[in-house]
Amino acid sequence: MAPDVLWCGDVTQIDTGEGSLYLATTEDLFSRRMLGYAMSAHHDAALVVASLRMAAATRGGDVDGVIFHSDRGSEYTAAATAAVCRALGVVQSMGRVGSALDNAAAEAFNSTLKVEFVHRQHFSTRAEARIKVATWIADFYNTTRRHSANDGLAPIPFEHQMAYARAASAAQVRTEVA
Repeated sequence: MAPDVLWCGDVTQIDTGEGSLYLATTEDLFSRRMLGYAMSAHHDAALVVASLRMAAATRGGDVDGVIFHSDRGSEYTAAATAAVCRALGVVQSMGRVGSALDNAAAEAFNSTLKVEFVHRQHFSTRAEARIKVATWIADFYNTTRRHSANDGLAPIPFEHQMAYARAASAAQVRTEVA
Protein backbone atom coordinates (compact mmCIF):
# COMPACT_ATOMS: atom_id res chain seq x y z
CA MET A 1 0.00 0.00 0.00
CA ALA A 2 0.96 3.65 -0.32
CA PRO A 3 -0.05 6.89 1.41
CA ASP A 4 -3.41 8.39 0.51
CA VAL A 5 -4.97 5.24 -0.86
CA LEU A 6 -7.26 4.42 2.06
CA TRP A 7 -8.29 6.64 4.95
CA CYS A 8 -10.70 5.84 7.75
CA GLY A 9 -12.56 7.93 10.26
CA ASP A 10 -14.73 7.80 13.32
CA VAL A 11 -16.20 10.00 16.04
CA THR A 12 -15.65 9.44 19.74
CA GLN A 13 -16.81 11.17 22.89
CA ILE A 14 -14.53 12.72 25.50
CA ASP A 15 -16.00 13.72 28.85
CA THR A 16 -15.18 17.09 30.38
CA GLY A 17 -16.41 19.08 33.36
CA GLU A 18 -18.49 21.15 30.91
CA GLY A 19 -20.07 18.12 29.21
CA SER A 20 -19.20 16.01 26.20
CA LEU A 21 -16.62 16.93 23.59
CA TYR A 22 -16.71 14.99 20.33
CA LEU A 23 -13.58 14.15 18.34
CA ALA A 24 -13.76 13.25 14.63
CA THR A 25 -10.63 11.76 13.11
CA THR A 26 -9.27 10.98 9.65
CA GLU A 27 -6.47 8.41 9.62
CA ASP A 28 -4.28 7.19 6.75
CA LEU A 29 -4.22 3.40 6.96
CA PHE A 30 -0.82 3.25 5.25
CA SER A 31 1.04 4.69 8.24
CA ARG A 32 -1.73 5.06 10.85
CA ARG A 33 -1.04 8.81 10.73
CA MET A 34 -3.81 11.01 12.04
CA LEU A 35 -4.12 13.43 9.12
CA GLY A 36 -7.17 15.32 10.30
CA TYR A 37 -9.10 15.80 13.48
CA ALA A 38 -11.75 18.18 14.73
CA MET A 39 -13.46 18.65 18.08
CA SER A 40 -16.80 20.15 19.00
CA ALA A 41 -19.56 20.08 21.58
CA HIS A 42 -21.80 18.89 18.73
CA HIS A 43 -21.81 15.44 17.15
CA ASP A 44 -22.66 16.31 13.54
CA ALA A 45 -21.54 16.37 9.92
CA ALA A 46 -19.74 19.71 10.36
CA LEU A 47 -17.32 17.94 12.71
CA VAL A 48 -16.55 15.24 10.13
CA VAL A 49 -16.24 17.82 7.36
CA ALA A 50 -13.67 19.78 9.41
CA SER A 51 -11.63 16.61 10.00
CA LEU A 52 -11.68 15.71 6.29
CA ARG A 53 -10.68 19.23 5.28
CA MET A 54 -7.75 19.15 7.72
CA ALA A 55 -6.65 15.78 6.32
CA ALA A 56 -6.75 17.13 2.76
CA ALA A 57 -4.77 20.21 3.82
CA THR A 58 -2.20 18.00 5.59
CA ARG A 59 -1.65 16.19 2.29
CA GLY A 60 -1.33 19.43 0.32
CA GLY A 61 -4.88 19.52 -1.03
CA ASP A 62 -4.53 16.88 -3.76
CA VAL A 63 -6.39 13.85 -2.43
CA ASP A 64 -8.33 12.93 -5.56
CA GLY A 65 -9.10 9.21 -5.55
CA VAL A 66 -8.54 8.58 -1.83
CA ILE A 67 -11.04 6.11 -0.39
CA PHE A 68 -12.47 7.25 2.95
CA HIS A 69 -14.00 4.47 5.05
CA SER A 70 -16.31 5.05 8.01
CA ASP A 71 -19.26 3.56 9.79
CA ARG A 72 -22.81 4.49 8.79
CA GLY A 73 -23.33 7.11 11.49
CA SER A 74 -25.57 10.02 10.57
CA GLU A 75 -22.59 12.40 10.40
CA TYR A 76 -21.03 10.22 7.65
CA THR A 77 -24.23 9.65 5.66
CA ALA A 78 -25.10 13.37 5.76
CA ALA A 79 -25.35 15.36 2.54
CA ALA A 80 -22.69 17.82 3.79
CA THR A 81 -20.14 15.01 4.21
CA ALA A 82 -20.94 13.57 0.77
CA ALA A 83 -20.60 17.03 -0.80
CA VAL A 84 -17.17 17.64 0.71
CA CYS A 85 -15.99 14.18 -0.35
CA ARG A 86 -17.15 14.90 -3.92
CA ALA A 87 -15.46 18.30 -3.91
CA LEU A 88 -12.17 16.77 -2.72
CA GLY A 89 -12.43 13.80 -5.10
CA VAL A 90 -12.63 11.42 -2.14
CA VAL A 91 -14.60 8.19 -2.58
CA GLN A 92 -16.78 7.28 0.40
CA SER A 93 -16.88 3.71 1.71
CA MET A 94 -19.00 2.57 4.65
CA GLY A 95 -19.11 -0.55 6.73
CA ARG A 96 -22.15 -2.71 7.37
CA VAL A 97 -24.80 -1.50 9.77
CA GLY A 98 -23.95 -2.47 13.34
CA SER A 99 -20.52 -3.94 12.55
CA ALA A 100 -17.79 -2.10 14.46
CA LEU A 101 -15.18 -4.50 13.07
CA ASP A 102 -15.65 -3.00 9.60
CA ASN A 103 -13.92 0.12 10.89
CA ALA A 104 -11.47 -1.58 13.25
CA ALA A 105 -8.50 0.75 12.63
CA ALA A 106 -10.50 3.85 13.55
CA GLU A 107 -11.93 2.09 16.60
CA ALA A 108 -8.41 1.01 17.60
CA PHE A 109 -7.20 4.62 17.52
CA ASN A 110 -10.10 5.68 19.75
CA SER A 111 -9.22 2.92 22.20
CA THR A 112 -5.54 3.90 22.20
CA LEU A 113 -6.38 7.57 22.75
CA LYS A 114 -8.68 6.78 25.65
CA VAL A 115 -6.58 4.10 27.38
CA GLU A 116 -3.22 5.83 27.00
CA PHE A 117 -4.30 9.43 27.47
CA VAL A 118 -7.92 10.50 28.04
CA HIS A 119 -8.72 8.14 30.92
CA ARG A 120 -5.59 9.34 32.74
CA GLN A 121 -6.74 12.98 32.63
CA HIS A 122 -9.47 15.14 34.05
CA PHE A 123 -10.53 17.89 31.67
CA SER A 124 -12.29 20.74 33.44
CA THR A 125 -13.34 22.43 30.22
CA ARG A 126 -13.84 21.53 26.57
CA ALA A 127 -11.12 24.04 25.67
CA GLU A 128 -8.63 22.26 27.94
CA ALA A 129 -9.54 18.89 26.40
CA ARG A 130 -9.22 20.29 22.85
CA ILE A 131 -5.73 21.63 23.49
CA LYS A 132 -4.47 18.54 25.29
CA VAL A 133 -5.94 16.03 22.82
CA ALA A 134 -4.66 17.96 19.80
CA THR A 135 -1.22 18.18 21.39
CA TRP A 136 -1.22 14.44 22.16
CA ILE A 137 -2.10 13.62 18.53
CA ALA A 138 0.31 16.09 16.90
CA ASP A 139 3.25 15.91 19.28
CA PHE A 140 3.09 12.31 20.48
CA TYR A 141 0.86 9.95 18.48
CA ASN A 142 2.00 11.03 14.99
CA THR A 143 5.64 11.65 15.85
CA THR A 144 6.69 9.40 18.73
CA ARG A 145 4.22 6.63 19.57
CA ARG A 146 5.44 3.38 18.05
CA HIS A 147 2.99 1.31 16.03
CA SER A 148 3.19 -2.42 15.33
CA ALA A 149 1.80 -1.90 11.80
CA ASN A 150 4.84 0.33 11.07
CA ASP A 151 7.59 -2.04 12.17
CA GLY A 152 7.77 -0.23 15.49
CA LEU A 153 7.96 3.29 14.07
CA ALA A 154 5.65 6.21 14.73
CA PRO A 155 3.48 7.28 11.76
CA ILE A 156 5.47 10.28 10.50
CA PRO A 157 8.92 8.66 10.79
CA PHE A 158 7.46 5.58 9.05
CA GLU A 159 6.19 7.73 6.16
CA HIS A 160 9.62 9.39 5.87
CA GLN A 161 11.39 6.02 5.90
CA MET A 162 9.10 4.63 3.22
CA ALA A 163 9.48 7.73 1.02
CA TYR A 164 13.28 7.46 1.32
CA ALA A 165 13.18 3.74 0.45
CA ARG A 166 11.00 4.40 -2.60
CA ALA A 167 13.28 7.19 -3.80
CA ALA A 168 16.36 5.00 -3.34
CA SER A 169 14.69 2.15 -5.20
CA ALA A 170 13.69 4.46 -8.06
CA ALA A 171 17.25 5.80 -8.26
CA GLN A 172 18.59 2.24 -8.39
CA VAL A 173 16.24 1.38 -11.25
CA ARG A 174 17.31 4.51 -13.17
CA THR A 175 20.98 3.58 -12.67
CA GLU A 176 20.40 0.03 -13.91
CA VAL A 177 18.49 1.24 -16.98
CA ALA A 178 21.13 3.81 -17.90
